Amino acid sequence: LKRLVVNFMDNMTFGKYIPGNSIIHRLDPRLKICAVFIFLISVFFDAGFIGYGILAIYVLLCSLVSKIKLSHILKAIKPMVFMMLFLMIFNIFLMKTGDVIIKIGSISIYSGALIQTAYIFIRLVLIITLTTLMTSTTKPLELTLAIESLLNPLKRFHFPVHELAMMISIALRFIPDLLDEAKRIMKAQASRGADFNEGSFMEKIKSIISLIIPLFISAFQRAEELANAMESRNYNPEATRTKYKVLTWTHLDTLSMLITLGVCCGVIIMSFM
Repeated sequence: LKRLVVNFMDNMTFGKYIPGNSIIHRLDPRLKICAVFIFLISVFFDAGFIGYGILAIYVLLCSLVSKIKLSHILKAIKPMVFMMLFLMIFNIFLMKTGDVIIKIGSISIYSGALIQTAYIFIRLVLIITLTTLMTSTTKPLELTLAIESLLNPLKRFHFPVHELAMMISIALRFIPDLLDEAKRIMKAQASRGADFNEGSFMEKIKSIISLIIPLFISAFQRAEELANAMESRNYNPEATRTKYKVLTWTHLDTLSMLITLGVCCGVIIMSFM
């Protein structure tokens, strides 16, 4: 159990920005969010293995252009392997579409179940890879500005756009810090005799509680310190604000959006054919 938790925290790369000067780094963050959103829609259309192959080539080219190491992307996929295997096994034994390929006693495995399982695996890998590329090549502040800019039309309906964007930015910023804090607490608890591997089920639950409670306390303390710091600087979410960094849309962003729309719309059309 301890190894599983430590492995998850060590391989958690979502929210970690990697400095760089690639084309993907220089793209407008609004484009990246829209591209990921369009990609998420297209990836759930059943376009067959050819369609998913096209999407995989698109993601591969994005990763090569971004110059993000393959090891960083694999670290993002690794914590999700257990969930992916669980979903695959769940679908293989419960879905009953297509022809029977393997029959073991009263258990039958169908061809449709294998195909749908492969689709699920491919979808999860593509989604995790592209979202990891977005957070790895975009600063949290830029994500905040992009979300606020995209939601600006909702201000007419008195929707708290700036507050929502600020909360998302803070959440993304503190994910790596909370993971580091969890590792520190685990080491401190282990030095005091807490055992996350041995003992009965109830003892393991108590060990996990000894990790969760200090982590929650630390998170609330960080939130209070951040709130006090913002209040001491006279932060007012309702005030008219100026921006230190202004987002600019370039011809490269337009070209990238057209490529993304072309690839995703092509895959969606293939799903109906």
